[in-house]
Amino acid sequence: MLPTLVPSGPARKPGVAAGVTETLRRQEGYALVERRAFAETPPRVEYALTPLGRSLLGPIEALGRRSAEYGDAFAAAPGWEDEEEAG
Repeated sequence: MLPTLVPSGPARKPGVAAGVTETLRRQEGYALVERRAFAETPPRVEYALTPLGRSLLGPIEALGRRSAEYGDAFAAAPGWEDEEEAG
């Protein structure tokens, strides 16, 4: 199963639950995650990566390593400005 995204409960933070739900539903539509709903009170839902979702872990990890290795070079390149500077 995917780790808990907001351990204290997303409903406690305005807008967080809706954003997390929207993202997970979109990923479900792309067949990257599967949703399992439990008939409990309060309602509980768990998400797990599908085989297709798991197949993306290697490329995502590679992008993370590349970013860690070359992030400063990208940040210094022309056209890559900080959001604060662009604002």
